[in-house]
Amino acid sequence: MTDTAAETHTGISATVEQTERGPLDRNELAALVARDIPAGSYVNLGIGQPTTVADYLDPAAGIVLHTENGMLGMGPAAVGDQIDTDLTNAGKVPVTELPGASYFHHADSFAMMRGGHLDVCVLGAFQVSHHGDLANWHTGAADAIPAVGGAMDLAIGAKQVFVMMTLFAKDGSSKLVTTCTYPLTGLHCVSRVYTDYAVFTVGPDGARVAETYGISVGDLTARVGLPLFASSGRPLDPVEGRQ
Repeated sequence: MTDTAAETHTGISATVEQTERGPLDRNELAALVARDIPAGSYVNLGIGQPTTVADYLDPAAGIVLHTENGMLGMGPAAVGDQIDTDLTNAGKVPVTELPGASYFHHADSFAMMRGGHLDVCVLGAFQVSHHGDLANWHTGAADAIPAVGGAMDLAIGAKQVFVMMTLFAKDGSSKLVTTCTYPLTGLHCVSRVYTDYAVFTVGPDGARVAETYGISVGDLTARVGLPLFASSGRPLDPVEGRQ
């Protein structure tokens, strides 16, 4: 990884390919997201994989974690004697509290989410469109259990929405799509997508590839099957991935 790419994905002028390694594992992905959260931010981590980001935040960065079940100042996951069954994140995982942590009513927590007081939220997803639409609460399958939780409130209320997900579904199809086919959580709300194979910025101008892991830009473009752009904004060649 170049020094420039290590600072921030939004500041690089060209897509960085890392073909000498394999895709990111779950821990590497969590560390990558943690690194890109601006210092001093108020952040909500969604249920599932996003909760692992808490374990990789730099304590010196002054990032304050908010949970929709009513806690401000959440720390990393609790282990051993640290475990207090009354202290859990929204996914019911035992967590620690940092100095100055506070607790409040569920309604107050949602007021913080809906009132635009969160700088970043990190969510999982079933699909994200290249324009930033999010589908993460229901696959539409007859036997699936809908689980919207506070996702709609977070997606619309947070100033930035980061998504963590595997890039490809079990059938090999891309979860980064032109148009979401699953029920939507929010429109044009996602700003960045962190996956095992690549990091993207998404929005009105489409999906830009910031960095790849274990795959070339050309192969990534072919597998995803939708127009992709370099970080500079130039279209990527659909065959060779040229910038």
